Amino acid sequence: MPEIKIVTEIAGRICATLVQVGGTVADGDEIVVVEAMKMEIPVSSPASGTITSLLVKLDDIVAEGQAIAMIAN
Repeated sequence: MPEIKIVTEIAGRICATLVQVGGTVADGDEIVVVEAMKMEIPVSSPASGTITSLLVKLDDIVAEGQAIAMIAN
């Protein structure tokens, strides 16, 4: 099973994690929510699969293009 890296397209603070390792997601499901400039921006899964690792936790600061999770499909 190939793993797919999920990355954020905006820098900010993780204000919500919506999945857990081992959970399944569908294409387009929200994985985390990033707060940037008082706006909440969801980061969605690019494919269906199972979350194999969550690379961030609540209140972590993330950079644009940073990997936040891995999924296997």
